[in-house]
Amino acid sequence: MLASPQQHSVDEAIVSRRSIRAFLPTAVAREDIESILAVSARAPSGTNIQPWNVTVLTGAAKQRLSDAILAVYHDPDAASAHTQEYAYYPRQWVSPFIDRRRKVGWDLYALLGLTRDDKAGMAAQHGRNYRFFDAPVGLIFTIDRVLEQGSWLDYGMFLQNIMVAARGRGLDTCPQAAFTQFHRIITEQLDLPANQTVVCGMALGYADPAAIENTLLTERAPVGDFVRFLA
Repeated sequence: MLASPQQHSVDEAIVSRRSIRAFLPTAVAREDIESILAVSARAPSGTNIQPWNVTVLTGAAKQRLSDAILAVYHDPDAASAHTQEYAYYPRQWVSPFIDRRRKVGWDLYALLGLTRDDKAGMAAQHGRNYRFFDAPVGLIFTIDRVLEQGSWLDYGMFLQNIMVAARGRGLDTCPQAAFTQFHRIITEQLDLPANQTVVCGMALGYADPAAIENTLLTERAPVGDFVRFLA
């Protein structure tokens, strides 16, 4: 069966999505942000409870959050007092997951000219997360604490919709779990209700085509590695 033009456009939006780590200062129109979020809210959720909440940050509001986090991030003693509210990564790494993690990390650092012993350089690069990689728009996603694992699965579909919808509009994103370490600062700066857990952040904007880090293309395992067909 031949793919329709619509299928081609959807597939292109999916496969062209990458985690962009350097953005142009070009502003994103509010109507485009609202359109992306409205489309993305069509994501399925168990009994249609729609567990997502989003704070959109631009301009001074985004800068204030970045400055507050970085003031702590650059102080190792202060940063050590901030821990994630939930475990995003496994507590015990095993293959093939640890191998994939290491590869993407070293591939990125190699592009940036960072060696294994350049701890300061790696820390500085990680710190760029908290400036949303200079994207004009930062998104912070939260979920009500009363909700369980199924709602977090639903949330992932919502996040994917945002990234695909952004690509369909010529925009780029970077989902950022790095923000979860500083959930207390985020809660204070954004005046979030006490019942909200920070899920992640996301940078949104236009990729800087001159940035070497944006040439990183991560690998994906072939279908045969993770699929079984039974008949």
